[in-house]
Amino acid sequence: MSTDFTTEEIKQKYDESASKYALMERVQEFIGVRRLRRRLLRRVSGTVLEVACGTGANFPYYPDGCEITAVDVSPEMMDIAKQRAEKLGLDIDFQLMDAETLAFPDEHFDTVVSTLTVCTYPDPIAALCEMERVCREGGRVLLLEHGRSDNRLVGRFQDVREQAHAKQLGCHWNREPLELVEQAGLCPIATRRTFLGIFHEIEAK
Repeated sequence: MSTDFTTEEIKQKYDESASKYALMERVQEFIGVRRLRRRLLRRVSGTVLEVACGTGANFPYYPDGCEITAVDVSPEMMDIAKQRAEKLGLDIDFQLMDAETLAFPDEHFDTVVSTLTVCTYPDPIAALCEMERVCREGGRVLLLEHGRSDNRLVGRFQDVREQAHAKQLGCHWNREPLELVEQAGLCPIATRRTFLGIFHEIEAK
């Protein structure tokens, strides 16, 4: 059975799992993802586009003074994100949108953010190209992604379990985020790998 889902299939999967996603976030925070989010988002400035915002897990870490637009393909996930933004007192422009076909002009945002998403995009290079397109010259694309571990045993385990894992939410956990960023024509200017080389913090232009 193929684990290459279409955007519509991904949307349906996340709509169905939205109410349970808080548990996944707790697991992520347990292994230190909160610290990684906070460190990445310190670099945000100006007008910001968050691509595939999900339930809004990044929202508590945005610096004051940012003008944020958040897009996602899943209405159910976005409803939770809206509730979170309201609780935080954030004025965010929410729009339902596919990451691979962003409906914004070229060079429209100072900063583009996407976290833990490259694993799921049906065409990750297309999504990354869109992020590059809508980011202004001199702006930054900030990514926090997970991929294949550089630990031999962990990486092998990810390879063996890739098909089964991808069936759950379309998450391909053994992709190579930095390679995809470079293939999309972005230029990484700062990178960091943590947690057995699984998590990648990438600042690109």
